[in-house]
Amino acid sequence: MSNDPIEQFDFTADDVLPVLENTMAGADDGELFLETATAEALVFDDGRLKSSSFDSSRGFGLRCVQGEAFGFAHSSDSTLDAVKRAAETAAAVKRGAAGTLAAPPVGTNTKLYDAVDPVSSPTFEVKSALLQEIDAYCRAKDGSVVQVSASIAGSRQAISVIRADGDIKSDIRPLVRLNVSVTVERDGRRESGSAGAGGRAMFDDWIKPDSWKALADEAMRIARVNLDAVDAPAGVMDVVLGAGWPAVLLHEAVGHGLEGDFNRKGSSAFAGRMGERVAAAGVTVIDDGTMAERRGSLTIDDEGTPTERTVLIEDGILTGYMQDRMNARLMGHKPTGNGRRQSYAHPPLPRMTNTYMLAGQHKRDEMVESLKDGIYAVNFGGGQVDITSGKFVFQCTEAYRVIDGKIDTPVKGATLIGDGPTALTQITMIGDDFEMDPGVGVCGKAGQGVPVGVGQPSLKIAGLTVGGAG
Repeated sequence: MSNDPIEQFDFTADDVLPVLENTMAGADDGELFLETATAEALVFDDGRLKSSSFDSSRGFGLRCVQGEAFGFAHSSDSTLDAVKRAAETAAAVKRGAAGTLAAPPVGTNTKLYDAVDPVSSPTFEVKSALLQEIDAYCRAKDGSVVQVSASIAGSRQAISVIRADGDIKSDIRPLVRLNVSVTVERDGRRESGSAGAGGRAMFDDWIKPDSWKALADEAMRIARVNLDAVDAPAGVMDVVLGAGWPAVLLHEAVGHGLEGDFNRKGSSAFAGRMGERVAAAGVTVIDDGTMAERRGSLTIDDEGTPTERTVLIEDGILTGYMQDRMNARLMGHKPTGNGRRQSYAHPPLPRMTNTYMLAGQHKRDEMVESLKDGIYAVNFGGGQVDITSGKFVFQCTEAYRVIDGKIDTPVKGATLIGDGPTALTQITMIGDDFEMDPGVGVCGKAGQGVPVGVGQPSLKIAGLTVGGAG
């Protein structure tokens, strides 16, 4: 596949510029977004290759912005006529307005990815054989394993953003992921565990034997822990969160509330609080789309703005929001490279990239030992969050009861209940063991899903409500 998606369409940049100039005349902003993408996924389940898929797509999205409204049209038709028809629809939002087209995004000399194509290499046969080897490894290593599911997926997206002023910016975005899930059985009881990893690179680092065996071993370990789990207690407790993936709670309960659109509209619990203390001392939260090979990283966002390292909360003080171009303009802020879209068929929204909390000074063991009667939550599954209030409910997939500073039995059915703004102020200890997640995050907003990263050190949070069996 070409590194320049324009070459995959039946028109040139020179062909569409007159169309864009007419469409954007009197508008505040807008762009033509071109995308070509390929994706492949294989699933090995119950001892056989259960499914395989390959997809190739091409299309454009045309947006015209006027004030806080926009017109948007998209098509998989690659012709200039299709762009002209889309322009008629998108331009209707102007209604005779006489705005001034915003300046183009600044340029960047950074290029995170180039001609990287994990779909074409390694071959289908190699990927299929790897999944079969993972299945055999798990069954041979642990006799309690009764089912194995392994999957491998790779994609490559090439995008270009063309503006009426002739500004063109392009990006290449590879993405890979490897997952292993196992089910174990003991005395008639069955439990499952899973592990996954990935990022924006070729498959090389994840399909090495040491790497995939580590994932398989982790999935089996979690499944065995679940076999010994007892019903979780319920009540208000101090909780220690593990490092890395548990930052999904930070992402959902706090991160979305720091996106520009929710704050411009006043619907976020953080709206109007810039410069105020919103978290405990020592809490610093950052969104960074520039981290090489991380799942949420991009050279430019989907409006052509270079990604950056945006400090959202510094030592407990609210210092920034994540902004796309439209909300930044309306709020009098600068774009932060957080305008993201799922595909050409979706308009951009302010979204997170890699969102994380910086490390502190405490040891994880010190935090656990400080619990009189609490929960050590190592890993999370799904959760629900209300953006306006920040209230959240998260399910723990690996958690332990801690009594008098000693890790006791694993527990099942534990949920953490609270609200993001309050939880930030209840952080009493911040670990020195910062980790990013293994590269599996997907964020949903307004019906769009995009890959993201999360990270944090271990944290102690006082007084969270733990939902359990008793």
